[in-house]
This record gives sequence, structure tokens and C-alpha cells, in this order.
Amino acid sequence: MQMKYTEEKLNTFSKVTLIQLFLTQQEQLSEIDGKLQLVLEQLALMNQNRFGRKTEQMPVPEQLAFTDVDGELVLFNEAEVLAALDEREKETTVKKRPVKKKGKREEDLSGIPVVKVEHYLTEKELEDLFGKAGWKQLPDEIYKRYRFIPAKVEVEEHHVGVYTSKEGDTMKKAPHPACLLRGSLVSPSLEAAVLNGKYINAVPFARLEKEFGRYGLAITRQNMANWTIECADRYLAIFYDYLHKYIYKSPVIHADETPVLVRKDGREAGSKSYMWVYRTGEKEKKAVILYEYQKTRKADHPERFLKDYKGICVTDGYQVYHKLGEEKEGLTIAGCWAHARRRYDEAVKALPSKSRKSSIAWQALEQIQMIYHVDNALKELKPEERKKRRQSSVKPLVEAYFAWVKEKKADGRVSEKSKTGRGLSYSINQEKYLKVFLEDGNVPMDNNAAERAIKNFCIGRKNWLIIDTIRGAQSSAIIYSIAETAKANNLKPYEYFEYLLEEISQHMEDTDLSFCENLLPWSTSLPEKCRKSEKK
Repeated sequence: MQMKYTEEKLNTFSKVTLIQLFLTQQEQLSEIDGKLQLVLEQLALMNQNRFGRKTEQMPVPEQLAFTDVDGELVLFNEAEVLAALDEREKETTVKKRPVKKKGKREEDLSGIPVVKVEHYLTEKELEDLFGKAGWKQLPDEIYKRYRFIPAKVEVEEHHVGVYTSKEGDTMKKAPHPACLLRGSLVSPSLEAAVLNGKYINAVPFARLEKEFGRYGLAITRQNMANWTIECADRYLAIFYDYLHKYIYKSPVIHADETPVLVRKDGREAGSKSYMWVYRTGEKEKKAVILYEYQKTRKADHPERFLKDYKGICVTDGYQVYHKLGEEKEGLTIAGCWAHARRRYDEAVKALPSKSRKSSIAWQALEQIQMIYHVDNALKELKPEERKKRRQSSVKPLVEAYFAWVKEKKADGRVSEKSKTGRGLSYSINQEKYLKVFLEDGNVPMDNNAAERAIKNFCIGRKNWLIIDTIRGAQSSAIIYSIAETAKANNLKPYEYFEYLLEEISQHMEDTDLSFCENLLPWSTSLPEKCRKSEKK
């Protein structure tokens, strides 16, 4: 509790005591002010997260210059840059109406089957109007409309011929498709509809149950859950394992993880589990996205998943990946610049509008934005040429940024607990990993590809909130993997799921899994119905 002094009491103190008391009070006030600023920053950030725009975009700086100081490049015209930004913000722009793109309608309609509906007058009606042979037909007027056909449910009744010799010692059945699940009414088309509903459209089983009921189907959520787990374990897991081996061919892999709740996992209620995601490099045309469920966030999970991988793994700053990179031969960990800028972005949003442009966080964002801007101009180059150009044009900006960060960190004016202080510390601690992209043209600056890959899982999680069992979580990981891989390769998920279930079920006795090669999203053997039409 703060001690209070009366005027009478203060008059009894010596000059030395009063000075010491004043300095102590000044130090306490400074500490209180620092804590207050942190509280205000957190409050402003909470309000921004709740009510503000979520974008992290900011304009590309028009002028950033660097000068050599003791052998290091550092930013020197911060004031000029900020002034230029202020001027640009004052400019008013007239918003132009977007010009309608010619041929847009035909582009939207391309690849959709056309049903011709004819509307013509009869011969008699024409004679009544124009007289006998008194008319000629002009080119038709054509109007196009979308026609929507609601889902239709039928019962497939398979009649399988059974034959035997007259002596009765030999019997033969006609060839027929195998049952997905013996004794069950589920078919590849129905299970594909269930998977498409939950894992593509994020519709919980409870709502799907009601939807099927409207079509006269008595399918319970328990039915759907059991079918999904069994089909994932029995059929789709085979293809998942094949994709797991395929992902090792990628020179660059992205990795990330997100929490998920599993109700029956043998732990206390509310214990966090994790869905890990791995995907091929963002520049690769043959994309593979794989999810893996784990009860914890420990290092042994990515270590086991990537045990045979040699290449570069792009991640956020989670220490588990760094530990893995140090211990595993042939694996290099690359950092994420989007995470490096995020703390600065939060710091700027927490500041009053008038003081944002003069803040250290804004200056950091400007420099990172310039690095992105220059690197984005190289994205269409081949990896070797991209690396060469990065060394000449991007590396000086990166080196200047780290020299500037260390300078700001050393002067001690920024609280380490503030968002800006944490941003400076993050960059310094991650410097080794944030520079990896400069040495390989295949490596992107950030891990946004993995974050985009995990986005749809997070959207689905908002609808169903919790997974019931570990087995259900593992099945979900397999299904999400195939769904996201299909979408990344421009396939129709429903048709692809149906095709996989039809084909894999015919190969259950095979010991050779080479048939999976024909099931890959880019395989020329894939039916055309699985592919989305290419818009011209």
C-alpha cells in the first residue's frame, strides 16, 4: 500500500531524504505508466479484434532508402517516408464504376450441360398469320437461364446372377461391385454426399439427418458417423498413406497446427488436442494437403510424420520445429514473415490514429512491406533466377531491416512486454529462419499456404465445435486431407469421393498399391466428371 505523507511530516525530512523520496516516487510512476500503457494496448487490441477490420494489408511505401553505417545497411529517411504516407492519405480518389467484362456470362456458362428448350409456332398458326407460304423464318432469339434440379434419391437393387452346374459341385456369381459395408444400405454415391456435406460444406450430421429426411431417407446421424469412420479407415486411409509418401517428393513443405476438442480422449473435459497440417510448396502444381490428428503439440509428432523427408519445411516460430530442424539431418526450417509482421500490425491497430504513422511499429511494417513488394515481383521467375535476384535486390532490404531492429531493441525505449517490443524480439530470435528464403528460390516468404489449407477445417470446427472420439478425429483428418487436396487441384469433391470409394473397394485384395497412382488428382486416368471445367 502506498504510504501517504502530510506537509508537517515532509517538513521534518532532510534535503537528501526528500530527493530520494522524489526519485522513488518518479520511478514508481514510470512503472505504473508503463503498465497502464500495456493495459490500454491490450484493451484497444481487444476492441479491434472484436469490432475492427481483420485485414493486415497496408500500402506499399513509395520511398525507402538505406545507407551504410559501420558496414551495415540501415534505414535513414524514416521521416520522409512517413511524411509521404501522410500526404498520400490526404489525397482523395474518385471511385470508378467497374467496367463489365465482355464475355463474362459465356465464361460462367462454359462447361455446364445445355438442354435445348424449343418454342416454335405450328404450320397452321403461321398460315393463319401470314397466309400460305407467306412467311420465312429468321434466326432464333436465344435466352439462357439456369435450371436447378434438386437431389433425387433412388434405390439400387442389384440382381446378381448365380449359376451352378447340373451336378451341383460348381457355382459361379456374375461380376458385381463390392459392398462398401456388408449389410449396410450405404453406397459410394450416398457416402460421397455425406462427406461432401460435412467436410466441404461444413454441415453437421444433425442437420444432414434432417436434410435427408426431407427426401424420405431415414438416415440417422449415428448411421452417417459410423459409415464415415468405417469408409475412412477401410478405404480412404489406403489413399491417404499413398499421398503421405508422395508429399516427400516436394522440395518445400509447409506445416502448421490448430487446436481441436475431442470429447472422449481419456483426459479431462476441455483438454486440447491438435490437428496438424502439412502441404506441398505453394508454387507446385501438384498440390497435396494432409491433416494429422494428435492429442498433444509435442515435437515427436512432426518428427514421426516427416521421418523420411529431406528438404525445407516452412513454419511459424514454434520451437518444436526448430528443435526438429537441429536434430534431423537433411531438414531445414524456414521462418514466416507474416508472423514477424503480425505483432507490429497489432501494435499499430492498438494506437490512436494520430500517432500511428510516427510509431516504431509502423516503421517496421513499412520495411517488411517493401521486402514483400520487391520479392513479389520475382514470383514468376524460375527458382534459380529467383534466388539470384533475391540476393541482389531483396537481401539488402532484409539485412537493413535486421540492423534497424537490433538498433531499436538496444536503445531500450520500447517495453519488451508491448506488442512492438515483442515484434522486435520475435524478429531477432527468428532471424536465422527468416533469412532461409533468400538461399532457395522455391521457398516463399511466409507460411500462408499452410494457414489457408487449415482454414476450412477451422470453418467446419465452428459448426460442429467438438469431435466425439479419437477414432472420429483420425477419420476426419483423412477425409479433410482428400477434400482439401481435391479442391487444391481443381477437382469436384463429391465426384472425386464417389470415384475413390468405387475404385478402392475393388482393390482390397491387392498387395501392390500401384493402382493408387491412377487415383491421384492429376492422373490422366481420372474421369472427366471429377474435374472442374477450366474457365477460359
